[in-house]
Amino acid sequence: MLVWLSGLLAPYFHIFHVVQYLTFRAILGTLTALAIALMVGPYMIRWLGRYHVGQVVRNDGPQTHLIKAGTPTMGGTLVLIAMVFSTLLWSDLNNRFVWLVLFVTVGFGAIGWWDDYLKLIRKHSKGLAARKKYLFQSILGFAAALYLYHTAVTPAETQLVVPFFKQVLIPLGPFFIFLAYFVIVGTSNAVNLTDGLDGLAILPAVMVAAALGVFAYVTGNIQFANYLSIPYVAGVGEVIVFCGALVGAGLGFLWFNTYPAQVFMGDVGALSLGAALGVIAVIVRQELILLLMGGIFVLETVSVILQVASFKLTGKRIFKMAPIHHHFELKGWPEPRVIVRFWIITFILVLCGLATLKLR
Repeated sequence: MLVWLSGLLAPYFHIFHVVQYLTFRAILGTLTALAIALMVGPYMIRWLGRYHVGQVVRNDGPQTHLIKAGTPTMGGTLVLIAMVFSTLLWSDLNNRFVWLVLFVTVGFGAIGWWDDYLKLIRKHSKGLAARKKYLFQSILGFAAALYLYHTAVTPAETQLVVPFFKQVLIPLGPFFIFLAYFVIVGTSNAVNLTDGLDGLAILPAVMVAAALGVFAYVTGNIQFANYLSIPYVAGVGEVIVFCGALVGAGLGFLWFNTYPAQVFMGDVGALSLGAALGVIAVIVRQELILLLMGGIFVLETVSVILQVASFKLTGKRIFKMAPIHHHFELKGWPEPRVIVRFWIITFILVLCGLATLKLR
């Protein structure tokens, strides 16, 4: 919105030329989303508490979680509001990638909101049926994948980029649609599984989003892309504004979600954030790097898969409880220790992901 307005005013007031710079708008997008989250957060928490939109705690989980019962949840709505408003304010609304990311993020957020609404307000214990949830996720995931495939302008937009190699670009053809679908839907559910402790999911999502913003910027800049030997995709750089908004909104939410949490994300936040990371990784052609940088999300998902498979095949459990963060809790780790150590691991993995820009 402000890009369009600054274009009108720039011929008369030169100071408005600065709004055309991506990095400037990404910074202001981050600060805007952060400010919105910090200002709206207390009101939203009080509103959720007033209407008793509180967390339901499983009886078979760690006993230390029982004190969390009733803590306001569906706080991911705060992240969505801050992200969307900041993105609309500071991004170029003529960019197709911006609208796609917003479509996927809001769409998955709506699915999560519906699930939370059924569980927390309508008191349906299981919320949205798993089949329905997966069906709606699949529709959105395939829609985004099909759109990217059919609007691709250059071969690079549908090739698989292999890290550490300059010239290894694997043409995917129609298989790109299935890869994009699995990345978007898989990342959405992986972040949702990780969201089980105070601040555990939000800061890794923020760190991965910040790194993907760097990838978006260099991928959308032909000089940087050529210098770093990565595919150039015109227009992708604009996605850095959304990444900045996600970082700001996420940090603002963490202000209230840090241990002991005043509010939880709920599915509305976890599903939307995961989908956002997935679709951005697909757009910037870094699906494999997302797998590396989001290693914590992968670990949490794999732990659930292994636990279920082991119990069905052998009747025995591999972990004390899955996802794996609960396993460490039941081993005696205090919750803050689990959280911070997972943050540290994510920080290291994100740095490794960024290092692949030069290690080719």
